[in-house]
Amino acid sequence: MIGARPSLESLAGAVADPFGADGVERPLPPVDSWNPPDCGAIDMRIARDGTWYYKGSAIQRPALVRLFSTILRKAGARYELVTPVERVGIVVEDVPFLAVEMAVTGEPTAPSLWFRTNVGDSVRIDAEHPLSFETGDAGGLVPYVLVRGNLLARVTRALTFDLVARATLHEHEGGSWLGIVSAGTFFPIAAATAETADAGP
Repeated sequence: MIGARPSLESLAGAVADPFGADGVERPLPPVDSWNPPDCGAIDMRIARDGTWYYKGSAIQRPALVRLFSTILRKAGARYELVTPVERVGIVVEDVPFLAVEMAVTGEPTAPSLWFRTNVGDSVRIDAEHPLSFETGDAGGLVPYVLVRGNLLARVTRALTFDLVARATLHEHEGGSWLGIVSAGTFFPIAAATAETADAGP
């Protein structure tokens, strides 16, 4: 039976501040191992631009957004905030995070791409955190990065140009593909056309 909907304050109070007194971030809560009662849904929404809203108003405190981002998980098609004592559903318009900064280490011989999200996660693109590409409504490429669990970050449009500029040709699944190499793994964008194949890597 679903009881009263939790408030923003009760959710925040049920989990530890992700930062300790020394400012060093603690390990992420083990939300995938928690199985508290389902308390329904609350009026919280993550907009496509990454802004978090509660009851129609943007949450203005970055530390509070960061805290909630650490207790977010996806169960099937449902996004939910999870504490040891309760879980509630929220609305996510696209994916919960944005990749807003990119860095490259290990060049030129063993490059690794790193992204920082709008909520402070730092993730290296590798076999466990793959990069994928979808076609947007306007027909352009929209890259996504797996941050943790099954939570994705969408790469911002500005970074997408920088990312695609790094694409090279590689043999993949028996053909020539244009894609990105990071941490020794190839992430395909699209099969090479005659024009891209002639251009070479």
